[in-house]
Amino acid sequence: MDQEKTLTDGKREQQELNEPNQPEPQKHSVFDDIQGIVIGSLLAAFGIAIFSHMNFLIGGTAGVSFLVQYTTDFSFGVVFFVINLPFYVLAVKKLGWEFTIKTFLAVFGVSFLTEFIPIIFEFGEINPWFAAIFGGFLIGSGLLMLFRHKASLGGLNILSIYVQEYFQISAGKFQMVADTIIILAAFFVVDWKALAFSVLASVALNIILAINHKPGRYRGMS
Repeated sequence: MDQEKTLTDGKREQQELNEPNQPEPQKHSVFDDIQGIVIGSLLAAFGIAIFSHMNFLIGGTAGVSFLVQYTTDFSFGVVFFVINLPFYVLAVKKLGWEFTIKTFLAVFGVSFLTEFIPIIFEFGEINPWFAAIFGGFLIGSGLLMLFRHKASLGGLNILSIYVQEYFQISAGKFQMVADTIIILAAFFVVDWKALAFSVLASVALNIILAINHKPGRYRGMS
């Protein structure tokens, strides 16, 4: 018995050395969530405003909104807000009311800001390489902030988070595949140069998510 107890104690001590006690994750406060949603929405909206100025597009519901904007008289903000409405049903059923409400606020914020930014910020000539990469980084960083505060920009973002939560498939990788398909489908709407830069923008956006948004990496949940 003493020998067994000694072996057990030894294993326990070794396990404690190999796996030191981790501090309990601190939950986001209401203020944390508010600033995260506001700043995340602003970053995403600014990137979208750059894309709109350059006639670029991205995937997801934002990409569909761009296509409608480029082919009709409707603005991006209005289309983006309306087209996201059906996805809230899936969000409520699968991801809960908290996520749905935060996502609704983020979508509303981006819809409003994309209408407001061109009024207070006049875009001039922008190098398309810079616009694609920097705009993609802005939107990706905005999405990352929203994801970490249990929110999204609706549409395929809801599906990507759902797939990651329930099937352990990277949200960034899922979003990248979906975005690429949608961008390629826009071949007849924008010219090939804008389409090529849109693909580059999608890669830049999803690099942010694929590297920084992985299951189990971030513990500060709401």
